[in-house]
Amino acid sequence: MVDMNEFYQSADWKSEKHVPVLSIEGPVKKGEWVKVSAQIGKEIGHPNKTEHHIAWIKLFFHPKGEKYPYEIGQANFNAHGASVQGPDTSSIYTHHQALFMFKTDKPGTLIAESYCNIHGVWKNEHEISF
Repeated sequence: MVDMNEFYQSADWKSEKHVPVLSIEGPVKKGEWVKVSAQIGKEIGHPNKTEHHIAWIKLFFHPKGEKYPYEIGQANFNAHGASVQGPDTSSIYTHHQALFMFKTDKPGTLIAESYCNIHGVWKNEHEISF
């Protein structure tokens, strides 16, 4: 059996361009909507080319005391300059940033994952408390 944890990469997002950066808008309050921005390349930009790009970001929330995390959402980034004329010939590019909203009655951990088609799966976590 393959343990996915051995494939996750993580680092300080200020020095690594693949780590999902999580930003929470305002104070988190029990039972109220939480706005979470997840993006790649806040301090260091990541390429967005046909041959090297971020394909997706996923966000999970693991409530304290529960066995499994809940998937909040996934953003797919599908425009990387490719067209019928070939790689990097289009003028359409996506920016790897997404806004997620959820509410909870429990503190816990936000878990963000991102996938670079060259450098694999990256992860970052952020604690939420009331």
